[in-house]
Amino acid sequence: MARCTIVSFRFGPTDGVSVVARLWADALAALGFDVDWVAGEVEPGWDDPRPVRIVNGIGIDDPGPPDAGMLTEALAGADLVVVENLCTIPLNPSASYAVADVLRGRPTVLHHHDPPWQRDRFAHITDLPPDDPAWRHVTINDLTRRQMADRGLYAVTIRNGFNPDPPTGDRDVTRHRLGLDPSGEDLLVVHPVRAIARKAVDRAIALTESLAGPDHGDRPATYWLPGPAEDGFGPELTRLLATARCPVVRHPATSLADLYAAADVVAFPSTWEGFGNPPVEAALARRPAAVGPYPVADELRALGFRWFDTDAPGPLRTWLSTPAEERVELLDHNQQVAATELSTDRMAAGLEALLSKAGWLP
Repeated sequence: MARCTIVSFRFGPTDGVSVVARLWADALAALGFDVDWVAGEVEPGWDDPRPVRIVNGIGIDDPGPPDAGMLTEALAGADLVVVENLCTIPLNPSASYAVADVLRGRPTVLHHHDPPWQRDRFAHITDLPPDDPAWRHVTINDLTRRQMADRGLYAVTIRNGFNPDPPTGDRDVTRHRLGLDPSGEDLLVVHPVRAIARKAVDRAIALTESLAGPDHGDRPATYWLPGPAEDGFGPELTRLLATARCPVVRHPATSLADLYAAADVVAFPSTWEGFGNPPVEAALARRPAAVGPYPVADELRALGFRWFDTDAPGPLRTWLSTPAEERVELLDHNQQVAATELSTDRMAAGLEALLSKAGWLP
């Protein structure tokens, strides 16, 4: 059987790149590949049964360059390699260059989520992503595909895919674990991200504060941030949470299914995202989403999504106050858009077409 190895800085249960990589792995397996993983780190909760090999030096925070021999051995024998963002964003440049060197001349898909020019702190990096005649480039949105074309890199867009019938989480158990009364009226606003500056924690807290109080029947609203602080954001996060005028929960999520089952509102006020999985996941979990003004959100709205504005909470407050039977129409609509436009089947078809054109199908 043909072997496909998927490489990334890390794999984890709720990390956006990891979630997409796992869906690609399932699609590749359905196409006849025997899939395995290579990473610098595997986070707690990653339970994919396919074998994973840890290579020192390719993790985000790993010091020094990766062990060239270990990296070469880990990728040896792969008929196809998929590189998930590791050769795109310079979180560990020595790893990016080392992986690119090992893969030159080999069938490889570089799956791009966050190129350096889309982040102010990486704008000076001009030698990533790398290129090679043997490789194929895939972006997760049209904006990045066009930007890559401007830089002489040809890519195709394959938008992230989502299970149109995701598992149902346990609302009562999860809310109890978070310290909320499962049968109470507490409004839970989940912000399903890692805490970094562009995720706009301040806006998510402000949204939560605006959904409680006299104008909402004195219904309490709690802010839930399940992800850790990264990129030096810890001190600012501590300040924001300490001054929040609403209860704050910092427990990690046991699963995406439980996360959305427990929530009443999904906050996603990011200023930049390469895609933004949570609003789509919210649609499939039949939860309303309040979304920020990042550019790719407009690309997704064009598919038909109807999301609330994080900075103008009035319509969301009104919607939450209406009877449940009147809220069904919006939930039905967004669920249908997600299931139709961003299904795993549509994603898999795009991947199959790419590999077929390259002559890389098993």
